[in-house]
Amino acid sequence: MISVKTALPLLAARSALVCAALLSCLAQAQDAPQARLPTVQLTAGMHVIQAELAVSPLQQQVGMMFRRTMGANEGMLFVNQHREVRCFWMRNTLLPLSIAFIADDGTIINVAEMKPQSDQSHCSTKPVRYALEMNAGWFGKRGFKAGSKLRGAPFDP
Repeated sequence: MISVKTALPLLAARSALVCAALLSCLAQAQDAPQARLPTVQLTAGMHVIQAELAVSPLQQQVGMMFRRTMGANEGMLFVNQHREVRCFWMRNTLLPLSIAFIADDGTIINVAEMKPQSDQSHCSTKPVRYALEMNAGWFGKRGFKAGSKLRGAPFDP
């Protein structure tokens, strides 16, 4: 059996290694775009969206930073466990984006237009678990606004 006196230095060393690895990943992630994430297919009316899934805190932190292109019907869906007012900003994001904050049933709560490389905060008007980033103007050009519905996992029962 290991004593507490022996275990604490081992735990401290292990924690230091884990922290160093995480910091290394964060530093790397903030200098370049993250690799493409797994996707889910969503539908908005007749439009089919291929949305990358940003689920982990690191995936969400990096998001669309440093990407230079995105397909016309591609986006990134941010998925969280709990409903909260969610806020996004665009530091190190090179593309202008639209963001839809989405209720659990796929109803769009509100949409915001976000300018590249800006620290301006864009927030949901209600607590949500989901946010979908698309190219700037995507929702407006297709008539999607608060009250419109998206379909596909995770919104369908």
